[in-house]
Amino acid sequence: MPQLLLLAAVGAVAWLGYKRFLQEAERVNARVRDAEKEGRTGAQGTLVEDPKTGEYRLRKPDE
Repeated sequence: MPQLLLLAAVGAVAWLGYKRFLQEAERVNARVRDAEKEGRTGAQGTLVEDPKTGEYRLRKPDE
């Protein structure tokens, strides 16, 4: 019985690690796509509108 619990725990950790890996891969992939798009257009950044003030600013890397 303890072996079964250990196997279940290892399986759960592996599944959570896999899900985390997919999230990180998608985040990195999105950043690469944005960088390629900026390179093709010659842009030096992406502007986003601040909803409170209505002013535009450069998008931060973590957004």
